[in-house]
Amino acid sequence: MYRKYNQDVQIVPLSDSAVLLRLGESIHPAINRQVHLLAAALTLHPLPGIIETVPGYASLTVHYDPLALTHAQVCEWLESLLSLAAETASRPVKTVEVPVIYDGPDLDFVAAHCRLTIGEVIRLHASTPYTVYMMGFTPGFPYLGILPEALRVPRRETPRPKVPAGSVGLAGVQTGIYPVESPGGWRLVGRTPLTLFDPQRKPPFLFAPGDEVRFLAV
Repeated sequence: MYRKYNQDVQIVPLSDSAVLLRLGESIHPAINRQVHLLAAALTLHPLPGIIETVPGYASLTVHYDPLALTHAQVCEWLESLLSLAAETASRPVKTVEVPVIYDGPDLDFVAAHCRLTIGEVIRLHASTPYTVYMMGFTPGFPYLGILPEALRVPRRETPRPKVPAGSVGLAGVQTGIYPVESPGGWRLVGRTPLTLFDPQRKPPFLFAPGDEVRFLAV
């Protein structure tokens, strides 16, 4: 059984130790902002037994210790904090500037597909502020949005077996940065010398959900 808090918010059981708080069904800046505000509220008002919270595009997954908490207790805690999430609206947003060398192997394809010059692609990509919607795929990979409509391109039909760490790519309405070498099908337009994931660093990730990212063409 799931709980429906209001017309838009649902609390759905995922397992005997996790619930999903669903705030919407689409990738939308306003919905994602609500996810981040709620995640901040949960941090400000912790509940013993909560293990981890994982923000998504339009949802928040909450993992808990079933020996310490019941499903009903977790749901009641979440419902009590939904009305408090707005209190964190003044929380400062961290801005991270990312230098990018725009020489990616798919830069020509993006320009041709979007009917733009390479200079226009670079200008549009670098002049747009992005929000870290969520982290995933590989450690430290930021899903950034929303990409200007003029730059939206499909993923590659065949993913590359190896994408170098630091590669900046486009796919659909999003842009992202590969933190480690990995397979990937996004259209690569550039690269950054920044280290996105370092297990020896505290915190190990350069970005966190809700951060603002600005690219700087170099």
